[in-house]
Amino acid sequence: MIKEKSKNKLLNWEIVSVNPKDKNWDWKDLFCFWGINIQSVIAFSLITSLYLIYELNFLIVFLGSLLGSFLVYLLVNLIGNPSQKYGFPFPVILRTSLGFKGAKYFSLIRGLVGIFMFGVQTYFLSKAFSYLIRISFYSIDNTILDQDIFLIFLFGLNIIDVVSFFLTIIFQFFLFSRGHRFNKLLMNFSATIVYLGIIFFFVVIILFDYDNVTKAFLDIFSYKNIFIISNINPLLTVAATIFSYFSIIILSFGDFSRYVKNEKELRKGNLSLILNLILFSVLAVFIVIGSDVILNKNLNNMERILTNPTDIIGKFDNILLTVVALFFIVFATGSTNLIANYVPAQNSLLNFIPSKLNIKNSGFIIILLGSLIGIFWLSLLSQIGILSFVDTASSFFGPLFGVMIVDYYLIKKTNLINKDIFSLEKNSAYHYSYGWHIKAIYSLLIGFIFAASTIWNVHLMFLQSYSWIIGALISSLTYYLLAKK
Repeated sequence: MIKEKSKNKLLNWEIVSVNPKDKNWDWKDLFCFWGINIQSVIAFSLITSLYLIYELNFLIVFLGSLLGSFLVYLLVNLIGNPSQKYGFPFPVILRTSLGFKGAKYFSLIRGLVGIFMFGVQTYFLSKAFSYLIRISFYSIDNTILDQDIFLIFLFGLNIIDVVSFFLTIIFQFFLFSRGHRFNKLLMNFSATIVYLGIIFFFVVIILFDYDNVTKAFLDIFSYKNIFIISNINPLLTVAATIFSYFSIIILSFGDFSRYVKNEKELRKGNLSLILNLILFSVLAVFIVIGSDVILNKNLNNMERILTNPTDIIGKFDNILLTVVALFFIVFATGSTNLIANYVPAQNSLLNFIPSKLNIKNSGFIIILLGSLIGIFWLSLLSQIGILSFVDTASSFFGPLFGVMIVDYYLIKKTNLINKDIFSLEKNSAYHYSYGWHIKAIYSLLIGFIFAASTIWNVHLMFLQSYSWIIGALISSLTYYLLAKK
């Protein structure tokens, strides 16, 4: 096995076709997968803001959310099918469209964005650990946090923040570097425990003031003036917002669909995305409204409704409730980081240097670079507008999707040659021009230009929410016209 590995520089045993005994995901596993993707603090704030802050009609937000999630459902079925059928992750499937060198570099873009977001998410996850440490110290001695040592700051972080950050990094590396089987167990456990936590807080709020909370919740249901032309733009905006939230996971969905038993389970499991969105939305909105009712009865200085769960927890003067909520936030944020950032980044790195990297050392690279990003996030990176450059890099994601889908379904008619995916021979199907598929690369760049222009062209910024879709449509059409016989 080692000899074969050294002879074939494209081969890595972590990204070859999945062993049949490991193709054991069913719709319930995908339910947990989509549950994790929506259980983040960001999703909680986003969804509750759409319903409560922007003064939009309830039904318009609901229908827009369904429209956005249904579009995601259609696209993940398309991108997930080749990986489910052949057992390869996203970067390896990409070889069949761009050539082995094209896939090497363009999939790395997805990996680098994943590493960056892993570092940022780790910073925010470390804040939960920091709160837990502070609560522990305070419960032992309520004056200990006044010591001078806790007033020393480095890169905008004090000693507790620094310790929390590195504890978070070690915690994630320990959990995430154990392989896909453990990842599946972690994913299912996390999705279940977080839903139980959300239901727990739902019940607590109902029991606290059933009449007022339920009345306030029912008051947001409005069915007036739904079928009017002026609602079209808000409807599309909500759909685009929901789609944008999930768009980062669409391209690399094959990293997970490769483990699904069959296409039927894949489609049924992906449908649970919509079920998750409805369930999570109802629970989140109810919790926010209920919390606002309770807090407004006890606090006179509440200026606005709170939609961030961390802010809500901070307003409740209950240490036990705060600690329990922080543990749920740790599970939710950590598992989202695994699915959306760590695994896609790892597969991209394994595909970039397949003969040298493995689960462990690729994980070290992600941890090292993620640590640098996270530790400098507050003091430097968040101040220099770097997210615009990350968004620009992400403008490749829609075009990559467009090229892959047209190539797989319309050009190759869903037929791939397994042995040639790992072949360096010039006569192999995916060698193209020295490892580059020029038509696909050209189409990809054209789509990227259109997608990125919505970020940098002031006259097109109103289309930024649709940049992923614009890039996908332009690149897919260009590639089809160039590649069809």
